[in-house]
This record gives sequence, structure tokens and C-alpha cells, in this order.
Amino acid sequence: MELLKIDCLGKQLRLEGSMAGWQQLFWDRQLVSQLSATAEDASQRTHQFELLAKSQADALTGMPLPDEGTDDSQLLSVKLETELQWQPFVLKYRLFINNELHSSGERNTKDIERQQPEQAPAKPTQQSWLGLASLGFKLFKSAKVIKVVLAGASVAAYSWLFSLQFALALLACLVFHEYGHIRAMKYFGMKTKGIYLIPFLGGLALSDEKINTRWQDVVISIMGPTFGLLLSIACLVVYWLTGNIFFAGLATFNALLNLFNLLPVLPLDGGHILKSISFSMNSIAGLVGTVAGALLGVYVSYSLGLALFGFLLLVGSLEIVFEWRGRHQSHLLPLDRYGQLFSAIWYLLTVGSLIGIIWYFAKSGDDILALPLKILQS
Repeated sequence: MELLKIDCLGKQLRLEGSMAGWQQLFWDRQLVSQLSATAEDASQRTHQFELLAKSQADALTGMPLPDEGTDDSQLLSVKLETELQWQPFVLKYRLFINNELHSSGERNTKDIERQQPEQAPAKPTQQSWLGLASLGFKLFKSAKVIKVVLAGASVAAYSWLFSLQFALALLACLVFHEYGHIRAMKYFGMKTKGIYLIPFLGGLALSDEKINTRWQDVVISIMGPTFGLLLSIACLVVYWLTGNIFFAGLATFNALLNLFNLLPVLPLDGGHILKSISFSMNSIAGLVGTVAGALLGVYVSYSLGLALFGFLLLVGSLEIVFEWRGRHQSHLLPLDRYGQLFSAIWYLLTVGSLIGIIWYFAKSGDDILALPLKILQS
């Protein structure tokens, strides 16, 4: 992941690294220093390299270069010292040029969340600006057309399976769920492409940008089911006020939909959430805690008669455990202890609340309202 990006001699100096300990330093997209992973304390690292610069570099560095006669080239010694703490993330740095302090500073999690990923240089094309603008407009229009076509296909598909009224209600639930993801993306300042409805598969919220931290992954993933939970609660309240069975059905089936999204199976929301939590635990104790939590969840699920939920929970947890060894190779900044605890509580409360809504309506005596619980118990 990108740890640091600062100016050095008028060009970009970028530091990449991972929790495994390796680091690479790039100056103007050229690799100038590389440090391997080490079993020793790697909190303090030093990168050194030399640059051959012309005399006009005086203006770039803001300091005089030594006089070497008629030769207008100067050999510059560059040194970057870093002190890195992963949880919570804090990076302190000092940049020296010819043993004189050029710049220094500090970065934290907020800086990582706001940074833009490095983009490869665009290849020149023969197209005119007018042609590119026309192409972009066509793509924009086609994206809108695709959304409309997929939405129409979803209405037709769910109307064929159920009724038109139920199909429209189901699509409203899907849109509200995906809107939760969109709101989370915008909270982190990410550009979004909108919501796409996919027949028989649900919905999809897309962004133009990649995430940089595990916290972003958790919040963006869990906000969909959280919005879904709020919708089910709202429908429950309307049902209490009106007695209309339609809102009861909407509340319980929407709860089931969002509960399945919280299963710890990728690419579902729950898979992203639990993966971010478990992969942020940088010790064997974290792995033991993950396994223990998974076994407890399976035990509770089977004790409540939720056989399907317990089985999928077991499968998803095993998938995360098997991938745990490769967590250090991720480009995402891990959660700190507070973030891990907060995310776990948020996840468990959301899951418990959705199951509670399903359980409440299952005890009403209505066969249709009892169907979501029967599905979980199958």
C-alpha cells in the first residue's frame, strides 16, 4: 500500500510498503530503494539513494549546491527516515538532501483514507478533444440506458416469480440497501457510478475509486445491511400503526435479504466485514479469536434451529481462516484495536436485530410471515 507521497527535487517521492515489512521507494516512478521484510523491529527504516542533478536544481531544492568547476552536474545524496506504527497507523518521516533536513511530517489513518491511488500515465492518442468528449457523452448515456434496462428486467423477473406489487417492493428494498453503500462511499469522498439492479442476483453499487483502508471496507459493506435494517424497522412500525399485513411481509422478507448479505462469504457484505476484522488482528491470538468466534456463532445458530445460517457461517469462517496467512500482502490499512471491536459489535448487533425481526413475525401464526424463519431452519 502507499504509505507516503511527497515532493522531492520537484518530482514525486512515493513510499510503498506492507505489514510484512517490505518497503519500496520510488522517485518520479523509478525504483530508487528497496528494503526487504525483517524479523526484527521494523518500525524505523532508512532509505538512501543518490541523484545526478543539473545546476538548475538549485531552484528546486531551495539550497545552494557545491561548486564543481565547469561541470554543471551535481551528485545529490537523498535519505528518507521513517518511523512507522501500524495500529493505530502513524507514520513520521524526515527527508534529508545532502545531510540537510529538506522536509518532515506525519501521516495518520485519515490521510490514508483521503489519498488517491497512483495512476499509470495515459498513453497519447490521435483522437481530438471533441471526439473524446463525444465518446464520453455516449458512454454516459449508455450507462443510464443499461441501468434502465436492468431495472426493467428485474421488475419482469420478480413479477414472473411473485406479483408486480411484491416485485416493486422487493426492488425498493434492494435500492435502499444499495443506497446505504452509496452513502458510505460518498462519506469517504469517493466518486460513485450509481446503483445497478441485476435480475435474480440483487443489486450492485459501484464506485470509480478503490478503497485504501479496512475501515472503509467495513463501513461501506455494513451500511447496506444497516439501511436495510432501518427499512425493516420502519415497516414494522407502520405495521403496528396500520395493521396492514403487506408491511409485515416487507419487513420480514427485507430482513431475510439483508441477513443473507451479512453471511461471512465473499463477495457478500458479511465476507468483507469479517475478513477486514480478522485480517487486522496481527497475532496468532487474533486467529484463535476468529476461530472461537466462528465456532460460537455456529453453536448459537444450531441452538436456535438456524441450520442453514449456521452452515453458511461455518463455510465462510473457514474461508477467511484459510486466507488469514496472506493478510500482510494486502494494500489495505488494517483496523486498530478500537476499530476491530467497534466493527464486530456493529456487525453482531445488525445480525441479531435482523434475526429478531424475522423471529417476531414468525411467531405471529401467519404461514407467509413464518417462511423466512423456515428458510433459515432448513
